[in-house]
Amino acid sequence: MKKLSLAIVCLLCVVSCTEPKKEKNKKPRGAMAHSVGKINELSVIMDNELWKGRVGDTVRKYFGAEVPGLPQEEPLFSMRQMPKRAFSGLARKNRTFLYVRKGDKNNLQMLNNKYATPQVGAVISGKTEDEIISLIHDNHETIVSKYKLAETREKQKRIRKSLEKIPQLPQKLGVKLSIPTAYRVAIEEDKFFWIRKDIQHGSMNLMIYELPMGIVSKDSNTVSSIIKMRDSIGKVKIPTEEVGHFVTEAAYAPYLYETKLDGRFTFETKGTWEIKDRFMAGPFVNYVIEDEVNNRLLVLEGFVFAPSVNKRDNMFELEAIMKTIKFD
Repeated sequence: MKKLSLAIVCLLCVVSCTEPKKEKNKKPRGAMAHSVGKINELSVIMDNELWKGRVGDTVRKYFGAEVPGLPQEEPLFSMRQMPKRAFSGLARKNRTFLYVRKGDKNNLQMLNNKYATPQVGAVISGKTEDEIISLIHDNHETIVSKYKLAETREKQKRIRKSLEKIPQLPQKLGVKLSIPTAYRVAIEEDKFFWIRKDIQHGSMNLMIYELPMGIVSKDSNTVSSIIKMRDSIGKVKIPTEEVGHFVTEAAYAPYLYETKLDGRFTFETKGTWEIKDRFMAGPFVNYVIEDEVNNRLLVLEGFVFAPSVNKRDNMFELEAIMKTIKFD
């Protein structure tokens, strides 16, 4: 009897010791699934009748608007429309979604991590089509901004999985960037770097350099001073054959915005570059960062050469990389 009791006690001890290990490896109940989807892919949930009518036209107008600075028309988001009944299972796990419906009241609701994580959703409801359209018109900039922030963070998360070590950047320019291993240093000088990545139909490129404070004016001549600055650098630093130079396309004025990178005031310029007489062109995005601590301008520029193919996602990757900048 004593032996039996001892055996039972030992068995209970074994069970109690192993149980925590099972719980440790067990996925918690109700754990949020990870979101899915390609970068810049937006799920649009609305009835087919709304999608085919004026409400759908409004959604396409704002969320399928042309990306500024690209040489050909490409939309802000690649949209995938589905009716409410199809919005279940895997479809609910897309990283961004827009849910438009008729309801008893007019309302916009932003949802974070509702069905997966990370996830940003916008739910727009209105009593009539006109009221739905008005809500979309009044709020599309805020919604797009939240979507783009989510997509940038996701892209940066993917970038950080495999980073190229370039210790020369902090040593020579006092900055750090999260740059994927697919990129290589093409030109390295004391205050100038050209970093590039070969792709199937061309290349993706980053330039990083510094200039004296005051080169770029903060007045009505800002755009022209940025064009002058980048053209002077491009002519000297980007090698081309004997014909033509790497300059800003003269036919279209670039888009100019104000933003901040690593807490510093920044001019963001988007436009098209060209090499005259060689029929070569492509998009660029240029960031001029005021680094008052070091009394200089730190310039980041990304540009793509990829003839006859879409370049939205290539440019988005370059922007995501440049937005990881950290000053020492």
